[in-house]
Amino acid sequence: MQACRNHASRTRSILALLVPLAATGLTGFRAPVAAQAQDADGPRKVFVSVDMEGIGGIGTNSMTSSNGKDYALGRDLMTAEVNRVVETLFAHGVEQVLVNDSHGDMRNLRHTELDPRVEYIQGNTKPLGMVQGLDASFDGVVFLGYHARAGTKDGFLAHTGSGSVKGLWLNGIEVGEGGLNAAFAGELGVPVLMAAGDATFADQFNALTGAPTVTTKVAIGANVARLVHPDVVRDRLEEGLVAGLSRFDTLEPFRVGDPVRVQARFATTTRADVLEAIPGVERVDGFTVAYDAEDMDQAYRLIRLFYKYISF
Repeated sequence: MQACRNHASRTRSILALLVPLAATGLTGFRAPVAAQAQDADGPRKVFVSVDMEGIGGIGTNSMTSSNGKDYALGRDLMTAEVNRVVETLFAHGVEQVLVNDSHGDMRNLRHTELDPRVEYIQGNTKPLGMVQGLDASFDGVVFLGYHARAGTKDGFLAHTGSGSVKGLWLNGIEVGEGGLNAAFAGELGVPVLMAAGDATFADQFNALTGAPTVTTKVAIGANVARLVHPDVVRDRLEEGLVAGLSRFDTLEPFRVGDPVRVQARFATTTRADVLEAIPGVERVDGFTVAYDAEDMDQAYRLIRLFYKYISF
């Protein structure tokens, strides 16, 4: 069930980040492949979910917070990264792109500066959060600006959903936001074309899903990152995406299977006390609850309820 092919070591990710662009910083495939137009029935559609912590050039927590120093610069970097990816998608046969702002209040992108060919979703009061708008009509997904799961050593600003979540498992597989979103896409039959974030995220995600990843930075502990210039990161993203597009028809969706047993561990016993009142939710231990969902759609909605709309 858990895909583990083509796993790159953390050392390789770090070396790829710190050498010239010729070392692409990509994992999950052997070498870049020249871009090719894709033959398909109907227009190619790609969904882009963009978080902020893993965006190139962002190296402090304050750059990801609306009241933080240099947040405006963080927004600029995020918007520029999305635009490079969107430009690459349209240049290589994709005809429709939907961008979903997926960080914090989900109103971070300077949407009036986005490529005018895209549609976008902003705002965070939405049942499917980071994958709102994704359905089976899409041919692939791209995850930008992602980070490692909660509790990860050497993951830059690592967390899962919110600080209230200390661990999340789907059918016994521990996942972060990237794994959760990939599983949602996978049940729809939609593969990940590329995922980008810090080195630890890239290793975790590639080991879990086998999908191509791009390393954008290397964490020095939880709150500091070693960066390369954002222009270098965007070049790597373009190269990685072209390689992913060249494998459009061979990439495998990541699936955890149906039904889905959700197990979530929280920072406080009080939150587990409250969640236990939901019909079907069972208590595993003081901090942990579980639920047997019919499918990933039901599982995702419940997980988002667990961590976002219960305030304890």
